[in-house]
Amino acid sequence: MDKKIQINFWYVIATVLGVLFLQNLYIQSTKIPPIPYSRFQLLLDQGKVAEIAITQNRIRGTLREAESDGLKEFVTTRVEPDLAEKLDKHNVVYTGVIESTWIRDLLSWIVPMVIFIAVWMFVIRRIGAGGLGGGLMSIGKSRAKVFVEKETKVTFADVAGVDEAKEELIEIVNFLKDPEGYGRLGGRAPKGILLVGPPGTGKTLLARAVAGEAQVPFFSISGSEFVEMFVGVGAARVRDLFEQARKLAPAIVFIDELDSLGRARGAYGLGGHDEKEQTLNQLLAELDGFDPKSGVVLLAATNRPEILDPALLRAGRFDRQVLVDKPDKKGRQDILAVHLKKAKLGADVKPEEIAALTPGFTGADLANLVNEATLLATRRNGESVTMADFNNAIERIVAGLEKRNRLINPLERKVVAFHELGHALVALALPGTDTVHKVSIIPRGVGALGYTIQRPTEDRFLMTRAELKNKMVVLLGGRAAEQVVFGEISTGAANDLARVTDIASAMVLRYGMSDALGNVAYDRDRSPFLQGIPSIPEPRAYGEDTARAVDSAVHALVEAGFTRAVKILERNRTLLDRAAEQLLKSETLDQIEIEEMKQQVVTEGPGQAARAATTGLLPGSS
Repeated sequence: MDKKIQINFWYVIATVLGVLFLQNLYIQSTKIPPIPYSRFQLLLDQGKVAEIAITQNRIRGTLREAESDGLKEFVTTRVEPDLAEKLDKHNVVYTGVIESTWIRDLLSWIVPMVIFIAVWMFVIRRIGAGGLGGGLMSIGKSRAKVFVEKETKVTFADVAGVDEAKEELIEIVNFLKDPEGYGRLGGRAPKGILLVGPPGTGKTLLARAVAGEAQVPFFSISGSEFVEMFVGVGAARVRDLFEQARKLAPAIVFIDELDSLGRARGAYGLGGHDEKEQTLNQLLAELDGFDPKSGVVLLAATNRPEILDPALLRAGRFDRQVLVDKPDKKGRQDILAVHLKKAKLGADVKPEEIAALTPGFTGADLANLVNEATLLATRRNGESVTMADFNNAIERIVAGLEKRNRLINPLERKVVAFHELGHALVALALPGTDTVHKVSIIPRGVGALGYTIQRPTEDRFLMTRAELKNKMVVLLGGRAAEQVVFGEISTGAANDLARVTDIASAMVLRYGMSDALGNVAYDRDRSPFLQGIPSIPEPRAYGEDTARAVDSAVHALVEAGFTRAVKILERNRTLLDRAAEQLLKSETLDQIEIEEMKQQVVTEGPGQAARAATTGLLPGSS
């Protein structure tokens, strides 16, 4: 409810109370002073009373002549006649008194009215603020939160690891600070900048840093907040949002999770899409309608750019797309430098080593890593956070929480030990594989009875066919060890088999790495940033003969990898048995012990891999 209306209500109440109070004062000042009832009786006996008016409790009258004290009119309170006779016999001066009830009578109808008005104002305020029914009085109002620079407190100094994205956005800051200087050659600020990238890479943080650097109002809203059950509400909120931004220009409007609002029209199936399409149409109209010279810049973030409407991405609406990708090793080191400022570090902690151990980590992952390491150090009552704490935190994030109390029978424990050592020995025997960092048979996470941690020595962006095959061989090393040692296989390789199948399918369907099928892509990656989310299966664009060829090629790749893993472990059987005995005793093999194993392992050289290809063990052979 509007504040002015609230104040006016209180003015009305105060006025009513004031009028009643003044009226009571007037009555008190003009009324006739009452006389005792005994005196009235005396005046009546003396025949001085001219006329009277009797009410239920009072007697009012006039005298024939004024008394010496000036009494001409009188009023008195009635007393019971029997009581009056008894009092007269004893010459008692008596008078009747009526209790004043005007305050009680006044409050009896003023207080309920005040309570009713207060409850009514409370309900109206709640409805207007969205407390009841989603805000019926302001259903079309934008829910954007407005931050000014002193509240944002985020600058580009707080954002690390995304230098290229920062350079793109610094230009926006300069436009907002000096629009005339940057427009002297006829250029204009981009209408919209779309930040795309995987979750946790700092897209929202970058947007807030732009507002903090430019020191302008910052409107922040999620794309899902535009969509309501009422058709037309989302479009009204879009209009209201841009209207607010124009009033406070120069300003930045930031829409997070744009894909919930800007999904391609017609992609919702049958029904239920009118509201979303109307909201998107209104956003497109607003992007066309506002002048960038007014100082309103639209920033948006999404991790699903592939589903956005093409009309939203065209030039003139979102003029610029900025990739905020996972940081490389130097970027991770810069991010760690920001977060490590708050931690008390030990002398052995080196950010460059932590950055090398965390490939694929986003900025949010690294912030969580520093926090986990700090908590681990606090739990052990340490004076500072050591490198061991960071190693344990990395294992906890990657593999899950240790479960030392889980009871495993001796046979299963032995199977797990050989399984994990099968991964490790195969990785040590193959050239170009990631470094084996640790082998453990301590259960972790939801279902991992043991784990083998491999860490790359550098960031990789491309992988060759040979490297992908070697990766498959390492994944199949656990099941191969079970086959070699026990002559039987278990369910422990379920996750390994799923990953191997995914790699083999990608090699055949997407990367064109099968000689039998040629350099043709039969499938494509539909979600470049959300790899863990399964996409809706689409009808395949090839026939039954090709499908059989694909299945045959995938099967050949997997079987070839398994055969290679078995041969490597058979050549290293003695080392495998000795290492398993040591692992069953200590439960964990660290990097020093793994290095000793590496010196003794019989590796697979290029010649052996070539011979395997000529014998038909590798895919594509005829």
